[in-house]
Amino acid sequence: MSMQLGLDGMPARLVRVTPSRLATWQDCRRRYRLTYLDRPAPPRGGPRAASTLGAVVHNALHAVFGERPARRSAARAALEVDRHWSSEGFRDDAQAAEYRERARTWVGDYVERHAVVDAPEPVGEVVGLERWLSAPVGAMVAEGRADRLDDRDGQVTVVDYKTGRRVPDAADAAGSPALALYVLAARRTLRRPCRRVELHHLPTGTIAAAEHDEASLAAHRERAEAAATALGAAADALEEDSRRAEELFPPRSGARCGACEVRRHCPEGRAAAPAEPAWSGLAP
Repeated sequence: MSMQLGLDGMPARLVRVTPSRLATWQDCRRRYRLTYLDRPAPPRGGPRAASTLGAVVHNALHAVFGERPARRSAARAALEVDRHWSSEGFRDDAQAAEYRERARTWVGDYVERHAVVDAPEPVGEVVGLERWLSAPVGAMVAEGRADRLDDRDGQVTVVDYKTGRRVPDAADAAGSPALALYVLAARRTLRRPCRRVELHHLPTGTIAAAEHDEASLAAHRERAEAAATALGAAADALEEDSRRAEELFPPRSGARCGACEVRRHCPEGRAAAPAEPAWSGLAP
């Protein structure tokens, strides 16, 4: 637990948060409790194909970008997909084989376009791969693992890979709380200028980019601090009195409950939406 001096001179807690914790809290407080607070943690749903596919692509790109540009190639990228492949969550072997081939193509095309020697759209010097960032930011400690950090003309760019159905745009990049937190943490951790964020959508080859200024970062920071303070206070109150669990962490049900990994423990979620198959969410 980190501390700073409060207004009364006494130590005040700095709440440690990651983008996933903040997103879960803002999406559904019951899911937050079941995921991060309850011990022993309740059983979750089985693996989902979209998450499996995303992890494979991330791992393959991490391996390729960890090599010198001269050792990177589409063929190497495809081999890394094979090396990290998992069929968990897919409907059947045929669907898994189809998406394995798609992932090989996505990653190979991406590497050829951005990562090899004389690439047509080079990314710059890679200064961080799956880099853990942790830095005090106001009333919280912002933490998380950035997919990639690039140095472009002395400025650090935060890159996040996407493999889902939805193609992101510039508004998504600018509005991403996760990317903004990574910018704030990268500035403190690396002590270098950082304001550009990018979402790289592998299925379409789309890059959605945004440049933060101090005002936009301040707005993201204010929202994140408010959420961090609230979730920290709720967790403390729950620790003091476990009987307040439903009051402090009410469900927020809706259509998205169909894919929730803790829906088996949530009657409201099960009533709100039928269970989605484990392969829903895959890019078409």
